[in-house]
Amino acid sequence: MFSCIREDIAAVLESDPAAKSGLEVVVLYSGLHALWGYRFHHWLWIHGWRFAARALSQFGRLITGIEIHPGAEIGRRFFVDHGMGVVIGETTIIGDDVTLYQGVTLGGTGKETGKRHPTIGNRVVIGAGARVLGNIIVGEDCRIGAGSVVLRDVPDHSTVVGVPGHIVLRQGKRVVITDPKQINDPLSEALSAVADEVKKLKQEVRELQGRELIPTDGDRLQQVIEIDYQI
Repeated sequence: MFSCIREDIAAVLESDPAAKSGLEVVVLYSGLHALWGYRFHHWLWIHGWRFAARALSQFGRLITGIEIHPGAEIGRRFFVDHGMGVVIGETTIIGDDVTLYQGVTLGGTGKETGKRHPTIGNRVVIGAGARVLGNIIVGEDCRIGAGSVVLRDVPDHSTVVGVPGHIVLRQGKRVVITDPKQINDPLSEALSAVADEVKKLKQEVRELQGRELIPTDGDRLQQVIEIDYQI
């Protein structure tokens, strides 16, 4: 137990340049308090004291502003920086050396049963306000940008940004997205479909009138959509 506590303190000192001493970390870091509380609540949970575990976790939420369900599985050297508003769901699995910033939600997408929360790999950093939702897997050494909403699996060594989240870096190389459907954005898909239909109708009208096909508003709309999704 004491070696685990020392490891948690060392992880905070290594991850946060604002931390000046072990005493400061122990007394002032709510993320560390929430983690230590979670470990006790998780022990109660796996030993069948589930109501007590939930009740104590809710009390810990009032104190720290961080809600960690006692049923979640969290690895070593887990660090929550600032922490206010962080929510971690019941079936979440978190690997080692993971860092979360304030406002992060590791949640579900509805009323599914069974495994309904994400699995986070080792050495993942999730930025402030990000939402990682559903039974998905975020691979090792990934970065999730602040404010992103991640709804699909993320391969190892990737950087994800945006709403909905899409990969902009993979294995250290830039990823170019030219197809709006790769982003799975319903509004973009609707605009793309409208642009295609306008272009088709314009061409049919000009063919009936015997006129030469020239660039139309529909063509320009299609070009704008394609350019906007070149990252």
